[in-house]
Amino acid sequence: MTIVHNLGFPRIGAQRELKFALESYWKGESTRDALLSVGAELRQRHWQQQAGLDLAPVGDFSFYDQVLDMSFTLGNLPERVRGFHGDALDNYFRVARGRSAQTADHHACCGGVAAGEMTKWFDTNYHYIVPEFTAATTFQLDASRLLEQLAEAQAQGLKAKPVIVGPVTYLALGKAKDGSNKLELLDNLLAAYTQLLDALAARGVEWVQVDEPILVTELDADWQYAFNYAYHQLKVCRVKLLVATYFGQLQENTYLAANLPVAGLHVDAVNGRDDVRPLLNLLPPHKVLSLGVINGRNIWKTDLTDVLDWLEPLARQLGERLWIAPSCSLLHVPVDLNSERKLDADIRSWLAYAVQKLDELQVLAQALRGGRASVSDALAENQTALAARRASPRVHNPAVRQAVAQADADLGRRVSPYAERAARQAALLQLPAYPTTTIGSFPQTAEIRHARSAYKAGTLDAAAYKGAMQAEIARSVREQEALGLDVLVHGEAERNDMVEYFGEQLDGYAFSQFGWVQSYGSRCVKPPILFGDISRPRAMTVEWTTYAQSLTGKPMKGMLTGPVTILNWSFVRDDQPRSESCKQLALAIRQEVLDLEQAGVRVIQIDEAALREGLPLRRAQWQAYLDWAVESFRIAANGVQDCTQIHTHMCYSEFNDIMAAIAAMDADVITIETSRSDMELLDAFDHFNYPNQIGPGVYDIHSPNIPTREHIVQLMKKAAERIPAQRLWVNPDCGLKTRQWGEVLPALANMVAAARELRQVA
Repeated sequence: MTIVHNLGFPRIGAQRELKFALESYWKGESTRDALLSVGAELRQRHWQQQAGLDLAPVGDFSFYDQVLDMSFTLGNLPERVRGFHGDALDNYFRVARGRSAQTADHHACCGGVAAGEMTKWFDTNYHYIVPEFTAATTFQLDASRLLEQLAEAQAQGLKAKPVIVGPVTYLALGKAKDGSNKLELLDNLLAAYTQLLDALAARGVEWVQVDEPILVTELDADWQYAFNYAYHQLKVCRVKLLVATYFGQLQENTYLAANLPVAGLHVDAVNGRDDVRPLLNLLPPHKVLSLGVINGRNIWKTDLTDVLDWLEPLARQLGERLWIAPSCSLLHVPVDLNSERKLDADIRSWLAYAVQKLDELQVLAQALRGGRASVSDALAENQTALAARRASPRVHNPAVRQAVAQADADLGRRVSPYAERAARQAALLQLPAYPTTTIGSFPQTAEIRHARSAYKAGTLDAAAYKGAMQAEIARSVREQEALGLDVLVHGEAERNDMVEYFGEQLDGYAFSQFGWVQSYGSRCVKPPILFGDISRPRAMTVEWTTYAQSLTGKPMKGMLTGPVTILNWSFVRDDQPRSESCKQLALAIRQEVLDLEQAGVRVIQIDEAALREGLPLRRAQWQAYLDWAVESFRIAANGVQDCTQIHTHMCYSEFNDIMAAIAAMDADVITIETSRSDMELLDAFDHFNYPNQIGPGVYDIHSPNIPTREHIVQLMKKAAERIPAQRLWVNPDCGLKTRQWGEVLPALANMVAAARELRQVA
């Protein structure tokens, strides 16, 4: 009998209930009990939606991040928060965002501290809080969160499978703040894991899912040894361990994974189907093999007949040792397609959200248990939808394909090398040393959101909506001029999301109403659905940008999202290579860049925040990705004249190992996140002579904490030790959309004051 289980479920709620509860609590508008109640209600609902599974995950729910949850479970708190004597949940939020909450009069409660460093979870758009270690780190188990959720699930009659981050992955994802060897902490860490597993066994748990996704990355001998050592230590525990890998292929780690002394192994059979046959030859005869056969990261329906053709022989071979599941946690897809009432009917018929993916699993399981005839109607319906998608004229545009075929390397070359361009841009723009700017967006106020909602609902006409957005743009320009910023932005009042906004204006995209997924904490994004060939029917940003430029004599940046980021932050069609879709996007953005330049815009920022997260998890595959990703950016950016200054922005990723590719993009100015890592990202410039201008983000916009002038000066002096001062810009580390004006204005005032101080000694 094939076992059906799930690795994790979206935690935010079909209507983003968790987001709104968190933000209400942080603003001091609701109580801790109210927040906890929303969490309990969501867990109960999500377990009900998984009630048909043989085993359902427990512990996958989090109020911010599952890696941060593991840090608190292990008692691994940064030194700066260990002396806190208040509520544990408030301390948790202090690590997550620098501050727990605010009182009604917006004074900080619970004391502001530096937030934990945040970076991307493997190659996804989910962000986790990086564990912090030193040589003196110890671990002190606090299993209360997981045990309380387990008790809730058991009271609901759930067949519970607790989910935890594995010890080796936890160490690998963390950062040694003192440069010590993290692996020297392994023994102490395993003692805490042993206590945790024994506590779960004492409460009747049979299986525990231990997530070890670093098994799909290249591991040196020390980390391979750490895996063997760790699981030989844990094998004495009284629970069965299912080690779960996902997001890629095991490849050379196949033997290691197959022979870990655990009861079961989960592998991603969507990305790593080629791993399965070798695994069958290596797997001990007692061990369960869980296959992730439904894509947990995209929203297209699965070809169930194709999967069955592949699965049925395996089921005959493995019998009860075969489990099936999604490829990874369903955290990365929206909750329920049944919420969608406005989505195009044809496209809707091609999709599956989290709930529907679990339905697909049940169809596969029933076919394996009772034969295909028992689910013939479901299989026929599935094939009809897939055939309709393949044949749809809305998917294929011959003109777009011809344009891509005709694109050559010349499209990606600037007229002159950087040094010549920089001189022409300096003469035109007349900027001071340490020029100041922001990354693009300003606060999305309640008034902006209300106007957008009314416009979408049809209760506000187009002229009134345009007037409301122009008023907000005018406010942003006034505030920036009053602050004394050097290069201004229009604030993006009219934009809902940096990817969705562009997707809405491109042919080949569709949009959901409730297709929300978590990016970090309460931050949710609604990725557009890239279903067909991409083209730009009309200009997308020119009118708003030229209006903003008309209000000021200072340079106004045109703000665009780059092709690689639009691709990586979309649900992308799976019927052609991603590189092909990216080049289509590049040609569309290139048209917009040229239209902005034609309209007199001389500074254009093309954000590539997601460049690094598209990297394959294995270094051996990086270059192929970087080749087409960099080419796509260059096609989008490099049709302009020398005197037009091209900026790009990247955030919350490690860039040190791809600096050559970033330099190859040949942007005139790059702005990057460095504040949360205390400028550690600039270590790359000790070994790489970056040729162009750079703005290291000097304050963390994801925290409500307001940076001081002195702190910003200190950070920029660190930057000037690596990069010539004449090539440095001063800017926040990301857009200001999620902040409030009351936080933004004093922070930017301090930033401008810091730049002026730096100019005095430049």
